[in-house]
Amino acid sequence: MPDRPALTARQQARLDAFTQAGYNFDPDLMADYTAATGWRVDNYETELPPEAPGPPVAQGSWAAACEVLRRYSFPPPGLITGIFLPDQPLAQRVMVLRAGFLGFSFWFGVRIGGVTDETRTLPGGGGQEQVWGYNYRTLEGHFERGQIEFIVHKNLATGRVWCHIHAVSQTGRIRNPFYWLGFKLFGRRLQVRFSRQSLERLKAQVEQMLQKGWLAPAATGPVVEPISAHDEAQEQLEKNQPSS
Repeated sequence: MPDRPALTARQQARLDAFTQAGYNFDPDLMADYTAATGWRVDNYETELPPEAPGPPVAQGSWAAACEVLRRYSFPPPGLITGIFLPDQPLAQRVMVLRAGFLGFSFWFGVRIGGVTDETRTLPGGGGQEQVWGYNYRTLEGHFERGQIEFIVHKNLATGRVWCHIHAVSQTGRIRNPFYWLGFKLFGRRLQVRFSRQSLERLKAQVEQMLQKGWLAPAATGPVVEPISAHDEAQEQLEKNQPSS
């Protein structure tokens, strides 16, 4: 990722305020968000180069996929043309994403809701798997409500490595009629393309890292810029500041 200029005190104050913005849904009710209750539940998966059985190896396929996820270099740049990251640990990261689709631009505020790093027991006596990843959740002002999760798996018995995307979403409240129409027409296609192309790019970047001695992914990724570079981004932050 390119280096990002240091934030000014004013920019940092805005980001701090954005960090306090609430979610536009209740994460504690995730178990209730199903197709039967009017939510979209999507799952996407891609196979990654396998490893030898056993724990993930240093600079292997599983570790490379974790690094690609951590860097957030996998989203398709044709859909995500801007991303704004505050100077925070992954578990506390807040992002403002600018998505473009067929001439429409949408500004999204999201926050990391949790980081997963654990060994799990596979069902049916399939042994254990090592998993790592995170989810991010939509904030107030987002056109959607819900959560998307990116997880890298390794089956410790077989060496199989794969990445899985799990998303739960519902259209949120969109006050602007122009944006409402654009999101109604194109939002779902944007969702599907984002997930499918993100997995394709993640796989390509993992393979590139393995072939080139663990160099950082060279594939074009989202642009990382200071929040002050875009009036619309600042405006989005202002909308999400909590009332004093």
